[in-house]
Amino acid sequence: MEQNQNNWLLTSWISNEGASRIFIELKFTLRDCNSLPGGLGTCKETFNVYYFESNEEDGRNIRENQYNKIDTIAADESFTELDLGDRVMKLNTEVRDVGPLTKKGFYLAFQDVGACIALVSVRVYYKKCPSVVRNLAFFPDTITGADSSQLLEVSGSCVNLSVTDEAPKMHCSAEGEWLVPIGKCMCQEGYEEKNNTCQACQPGFFKSSPQSQTCSKCPPHSYTHEEGSTSCVCEERYYRRESDPYSMACTRPPSSPRNAISNINETSVFLEWMFPADTGGRKDVYYNIICKKCNLVSNLCDECGIHVRYIPQQTGLRNTSVMVVDLQAHTNYTFEIEAENGVSEQGTGPRQYVSVNVTTNQAAPSPISVVKKGKIAKNSISLSWQEPDRPNGIILEYEIKYFEKDQETSYTIIKSKDTDTIAEGLKPASTYIFQIRARTAAGYGAFSRRFEFETSPVFKLPGIKTYIDPHTYEDPNQAVHEFAKEIDASCINIERVIGAGEFGEVCSGRIKLPGKREFPIAIKTLKVGYTDKQRRDFLGEASIMGQFDHPNIIHLEGVVTKSKPVMIVTEYMENGSLDTFLKKNDGQFTVIQLVGMLRGIASGMKYLSDMGYVHRDLAARNILINSNLVCKVSDFGLSRVLEDDVYDPSKSALGGKIPIRWTAPEAIAFRKFTSASDAWSYGIVMWEVISYGERPYWEMTNQDVIKAVEEGYRLPSPMDCPAALYQLMLDCWQKDRNSRPKFEEIVSMLDKLIRNPSSLKTLVNASNRVSNLLVEHSPVGTGSYRSVNEWLEAIKMGRYSETFMENGYNSMDAVTQMTLEDLRRFGVTLAGHQKKIMSSIQEMRAQLLNGMVPL
Repeated sequence: MEQNQNNWLLTSWISNEGASRIFIELKFTLRDCNSLPGGLGTCKETFNVYYFESNEEDGRNIRENQYNKIDTIAADESFTELDLGDRVMKLNTEVRDVGPLTKKGFYLAFQDVGACIALVSVRVYYKKCPSVVRNLAFFPDTITGADSSQLLEVSGSCVNLSVTDEAPKMHCSAEGEWLVPIGKCMCQEGYEEKNNTCQACQPGFFKSSPQSQTCSKCPPHSYTHEEGSTSCVCEERYYRRESDPYSMACTRPPSSPRNAISNINETSVFLEWMFPADTGGRKDVYYNIICKKCNLVSNLCDECGIHVRYIPQQTGLRNTSVMVVDLQAHTNYTFEIEAENGVSEQGTGPRQYVSVNVTTNQAAPSPISVVKKGKIAKNSISLSWQEPDRPNGIILEYEIKYFEKDQETSYTIIKSKDTDTIAEGLKPASTYIFQIRARTAAGYGAFSRRFEFETSPVFKLPGIKTYIDPHTYEDPNQAVHEFAKEIDASCINIERVIGAGEFGEVCSGRIKLPGKREFPIAIKTLKVGYTDKQRRDFLGEASIMGQFDHPNIIHLEGVVTKSKPVMIVTEYMENGSLDTFLKKNDGQFTVIQLVGMLRGIASGMKYLSDMGYVHRDLAARNILINSNLVCKVSDFGLSRVLEDDVYDPSKSALGGKIPIRWTAPEAIAFRKFTSASDAWSYGIVMWEVISYGERPYWEMTNQDVIKAVEEGYRLPSPMDCPAALYQLMLDCWQKDRNSRPKFEEIVSMLDKLIRNPSSLKTLVNASNRVSNLLVEHSPVGTGSYRSVNEWLEAIKMGRYSETFMENGYNSMDAVTQMTLEDLRRFGVTLAGHQKKIMSSIQEMRAQLLNGMVPL
């Protein structure tokens, strides 16, 4: 009851034993101040708890204010004087924690400032996660962390004979519980987990991988007599392939194939057999064929040699049949069909095979593979050839068939006892196709492949050259050096890459030839690692280009063949390919300028036609244009590609590399490439130029284009196309090739139009431009559209969808009423875009007038 109470109780120094968070449990009794006699006075119903950290026992002499307060403790239950009489003591229990601790130990202090209190017990402790073995990993005693929410990550160590791919871990919680296990240990090979330890596999069992949970019984035909086995040993005459899993039964080589039969057709033999009765327990059975040519008199056999062919192959056969071809006639053969599987190489027993003896029949000779030209005159060509690789008897005579190129139905046959002849009575400067076959007592063999040779011209008029196919030269290098000038690579400075060609990069640069001024050039390079054929094909274009000299044909400066990279050097055309140039400059040229471009292309094609050269790939992408808008014909590679691709009616008409959208129908169907088929392609180029690079036939498939053209469909006139130009296009697209205009006539017609510009003012009437193509094929301006957005997307003008909607054009009916002024009014300012949109609208109006398409 005294005033100013300040009573302290201090513990001795307590070691925290490494814990950074400790708990203090207090048990005490407290008297209710109201039950004290004489009023409250200075009575309190709480007391304070403090602590002081230190590394040594030096805390007894420090001041009270240096202690850190833990908490003020109040009682949940208090007692009164009456309780004392009944001896009912109400014991309170309170727990407080302290942390983080940073020193080795601490003192606890209790301050009483006027309470009637009995401190019954003080228990000081920390929490830990006890050591444990889990998933074959041992985790040691671990003191919990300083934070009440902290999880301590603890690494475990694998117990006896166990291993791990991922270190096992667990997390010790603040309450001393192990949580969140990660990873585990596994018993190593030869051991399995039992009762949280690893025990050896018993004899007759094995375990090959730690990932396996338990030991497995040895598979069939294998054993083990030891404990802790990682695999089982194969029984005698049984084997295991290196790639076989240890769980797979041991196997053995197969028995021989069964019931082999043969079917002979002249010098070919078809062999067939049945599976072995015993496959050795494996599914990977395969067969090898050993061919022997035998002498029945001496009973000696020799290997057949490399000239014999096996279809599909000689060794590693998975099927139970094979065709053996190119055998000799009237010859005895023995075929050994050998069965093997994945363990045959490990077997020590004899080969397992079945034999078939056959005698081939009489057969015609094989085709002749080599034909060479000798002396060539204006009316004759001398030929020589080698005897067939397999004559299959005595050659009685040779038959030589030849005809003028593209005139196959009118051929001539001559015969020769020797391996040479002279074909006479030929036309000068004409190309002839030759085929040769041999005859024995068994009959004629097959004709050789086609060989193409050209007679000499009668004479050459001054200023007129005749194109010579470089592929008629036996040595392609001779053609290159005859028609193309060799340039020293040191004269060339490559500046940048401007594109990619079939054989390598296309670059621009500059050239400085001795005695001449430096000027710009384009350079085609041959990529590294080329084959001899690629080099011949690459330089073949130079051999063609080097024969031309015309202002509308790309000019060849020369070639680089004596150093690498191999190059073709041409004049530089600043504006690149015509189709790309027109797309970039949509609507920017006058009609006269466009006609001038077309006149230049036609002039170049007239020159090629006069020389007897057929281009075969005339398209705007293969026209180059310079800074003065001069167009020049380029890309002379496709002629070569198609030269060797002989038309075969039994094959698809689409075989070979043909640019379908630009090619005449007869060239697609029958490979009839002439100047007339080039004229058809020129009509497509006209359409591309007037439509500023639009894709011919839009998004139609090649097959649809072929079908539509065959049914009489022709491309509709581009927008604002002069009627005279569209009529010239239609003339070029005549089905009868003889009705198409010659390039000389095309040049003359364009010259007249240029001299008389008023003739270009009459445009094709929109109502006459209606396509006769089926509605579902039409990508631009025709067909039914479900919405304005769909229509704009179809003509690639989808960017204006919102603009049309905002200005009230939200139906196709409203769109058909639109004028050019309407377009300009709501912001379509680009001339090319105006032209494309109005062109489509005009075609829809025309179709409506003709009742073709309901909107």
